Amino acid sequence: MPAIGVRHRLLRDRRVWIGLGVLAFMAVAALTAPLIAPYKPDAQLDIVQLAGQAPSSAHWLGTDPFGRDVLSRMLFGSRVSLTIALAAVAMAMTFGTLVGVIAGYFGGPVDSVLMRLVDAAFSIPPLLYIIVVAALWGDVGIVALTLLIASVAWFGVSRLVRAKALTVRDADFVMAARALGMSSWRIVTRHVLPNVVGPAIVTSTLAIGNVILLEAGLSYLGIGVRPPQASWGSIIQDGAERMSDQWWLTLFPGLAILVTAFACNALGDALRDALDPRQLQPLRDDDTPLITA
Repeated sequence: MPAIGVRHRLLRDRRVWIGLGVLAFMAVAALTAPLIAPYKPDAQLDIVQLAGQAPSSAHWLGTDPFGRDVLSRMLFGSRVSLTIALAAVAMAMTFGTLVGVIAGYFGGPVDSVLMRLVDAAFSIPPLLYIIVVAALWGDVGIVALTLLIASVAWFGVSRLVRAKALTVRDADFVMAARALGMSSWRIVTRHVLPNVVGPAIVTSTLAIGNVILLEAGLSYLGIGVRPPQASWGSIIQDGAERMSDQWWLTLFPGLAILVTAFACNALGDALRDALDPRQLQPLRDDDTPLITA
């Protein structure tokens, strides 16, 4: 696949710049939270006078029922939500790609066993699975929550990679490498894997937004991040019963989740279009194809 053509399309796609801009802003806010947050995320400033105050010049995003500054909690909460999402997706992409490549390249009984396991896992609703495991586990911390989310996020990646690997393994260059006596390990790592990692990256980019939503939903249900630690979902949970008079507790973290998920989806759509072989035609300077039907 022509790397120059892919890069050219990505650089000219507005969705890439919008998605990267939003994600970069969120990342900078998360990394610099200890420096820019007005207060500590768990600091109860004045539980009597400042509890449940609306947004003002003193507290830009208001305070929660415990007198904590919502802006500070959102900044620190972005570190938790983004870390869980990125770590879970990275683990899911790695394991899913490994399973898909092995199943697609070797085929036969290996493919049948692995894909039947994936099909069985797909039959279990992810949210129900996480709730049951978390209930049996007991105290679920951030590391355990990340592992739980990763354990249900790799199925789609493995199926996609398997389908691509089935095509690549019969390609001429793979058959030539096989005829030259290359080992299966070398063929997989040098020829098959580079050709299937593109779709896996696209799927993983789209999955980041879904994982953020899943973590927020779990925190809202009281299964995810435990108080007083902040995440976007836990902040929404704090205001779940007070939406009529303390709307800022759900509005602002909800907007953060929405914008981040939108940025991930925009970036993923742009990557998918750029990596689509049907789109890889030479372009003029005005983005119109040099060769038309």
